[in-house]
Amino acid sequence: MVGATLGGVIAALFGRDTVFLLNALSFLASALLIRGMRFQEPHAESAAPLRARDPLDLSPVAEGVRYVRRDRRLLATVFVKAGNLMVGVSWVLFTVMGQRIFPVRLHGIDPQRGMMLGMSLLLGARGLGALAGPLLSAPLAGQSGKRLRQGILVGYLTVALGYAALGGAGNVWLACVCVALAHCGGSTVWVFSTTLLQLNTEDRFRGRVFAADMAFCMLTIAVGAYLCGRFLDGGVSARVVATATGLLMLLPAGLWTWSMRLWKSRPAVTSAEAAD
Repeated sequence: MVGATLGGVIAALFGRDTVFLLNALSFLASALLIRGMRFQEPHAESAAPLRARDPLDLSPVAEGVRYVRRDRRLLATVFVKAGNLMVGVSWVLFTVMGQRIFPVRLHGIDPQRGMMLGMSLLLGARGLGALAGPLLSAPLAGQSGKRLRQGILVGYLTVALGYAALGGAGNVWLACVCVALAHCGGSTVWVFSTTLLQLNTEDRFRGRVFAADMAFCMLTIAVGAYLCGRFLDGGVSARVVATATGLLMLLPAGLWTWSMRLWKSRPAVTSAEAAD
């Protein structure tokens, strides 16, 4: 939220090179903060040292696949983030909308800089929604599996509503409200699916489960960004693409609604409960 908004303002006032310089410095600051972090992984303490041939050994991957496949509820949860199809779309769509539809017109700001401000406001609104979503919804769900699953469905529907409304937004400020609403739902989907995976995955499989979780997510993000660019280059209006994205989000919502039946057959048991 802060980076996207300040990036646009600084680019408009001081130029692109200043943004690149400040961005590089922010990564150095991040590296210094990470350097001071300490982690404990009890499940890995007894593991043998990594050997040169270990990266070619696919047996741990196969073991992880078997672990996920034996629980259809866990398998369904692994695909939840992949339903956030709009993330890749937003990277392309907001840039084009900021340029063509929602440039900021202020006294003393030339059109080119107004376009950069329009892009940065839309991206900043996306960050605001991503920040607000879990802060508002997590206290309501806690660690209740049922509420987390219901929250994922509500999140998908909120994304659909926000993007459908974005297609008809009349000005940049209303567009920012639509974007913030949509990504409020998207971040809720993200955080709630992560929480469900944390609660229901054994420690020794957690790395492999989250690797699969992120792999499927990045795949749909890449496909979404590519298709959005193709449609825009093909002459499809950015407003139409936004509305179509909202309607498309009904697909993961419907699939997740169907998947929720898996929890009705028998109560879900977390890894902590299983250990007890």
